[in-house]
Amino acid sequence: MIVVENIHVTFGRGTPLEKHALRGVDLTIPEGQFVTVIGSNGAGKSTFLGSLAGDVLAERGRIAIDGTDVTRWDTPRRAGLVARVFQDPMAGSCAALTIEENMALAAARGRRRGFSLALGGDRRKGFRDRIAALGLGLENRLHDRMGLLSGGQRQAVSLLMATLAGSKILLLDEHTAALDPATADFVLDLTRRIVRDNRLTTLMVTHSMRQALDYGDRTLMLHEGRVVLDVAGEERAGLDVPHLLALFARQRGGAEISDDSLLIG
Repeated sequence: MIVVENIHVTFGRGTPLEKHALRGVDLTIPEGQFVTVIGSNGAGKSTFLGSLAGDVLAERGRIAIDGTDVTRWDTPRRAGLVARVFQDPMAGSCAALTIEENMALAAARGRRRGFSLALGGDRRKGFRDRIAALGLGLENRLHDRMGLLSGGQRQAVSLLMATLAGSKILLLDEHTAALDPATADFVLDLTRRIVRDNRLTTLMVTHSMRQALDYGDRTLMLHEGRVVLDVAGEERAGLDVPHLLALFARQRGGAEISDDSLLIG
């Protein structure tokens, strides 16, 4: 379970570029829930994920994971609890290392272990079996460099890598935005399967309102650092994109959405 209490984050405090990125975010996310997060540019979506990952430390408020206060923990200390897949397929893995070596590093995340242990015989077979389940034929390319993979293949492997260390939380920061539509659909379907099979507590940031409603159990909308919409269950099931847009406009006092990327199907 993730508990977020009154989180505030400000960048550039005391300068002309001061930005209050998160303004008192309060949330409880039960174990295993899949939450989609949407909002216009600058709404605080990526900052919110960063605060959960430890990339951004909150100046006020509290973050707890399974009852443990992690508010002041940095990214390395949270690495065993939180896995992340980024928008850029080149991020989150090392292009110069092989697929197998990247998987070994992912499996050792949050622990002080080297390749010698992570690449033992049983572990190698486990890697091969896990990557074969992706259905991409990569089990025969474990010794290829990660940089030789396509963007979609790399994101698929990154999703798999996120499960190898037993992390409880998966953070997805627009992880299909750089992919073509067909590849994005494949990666999203794989995401759904991996989240379900590993019972991961997941937050997925997306600019697509259609994705926000089609995936997960709950949808949050951020605006100017605040959660302005939080829907789940029957209320969410009855929504379509026009309704979601109308709800967002209502929360903003009737103002129209200026970021056209939110209108993507």
